[in-house]
Amino acid sequence: MYAIIVTGGKQYKVEAGDEILVEKLDAEVGAKVELDVLMMADGETVTVGKPYVEGVKAIGEVVEHGKGRKVIVFKYKPKKNIRKKQGHRQPYTKVKVVSIG
Repeated sequence: MYAIIVTGGKQYKVEAGDEILVEKLDAEVGAKVELDVLMMADGETVTVGKPYVEGVKAIGEVVEHGKGRKVIVFKYKPKKNIRKKQGHRQPYTKVKVVSIG
């Protein structure tokens, strides 16, 4: 059984036991979070929600919080001696999907 869930404006295909990196959630490590299910398939039938499947939630457990790789943003204007170097690390939350249902 798998499901398509939505969190942080992005969609993920998950099964029970999967670990995914999502946009940072406001939950402590070890806390349970409910994720909205857009579509669910159990091998025989496919259920599509409008916009979410009624009565079905994906339960996840927060494993850790962290930051992604550093991305360097470098802007410059030629012949003007204008240079701007900026770095960014996107925060994320690692969630383990415990159950779908």
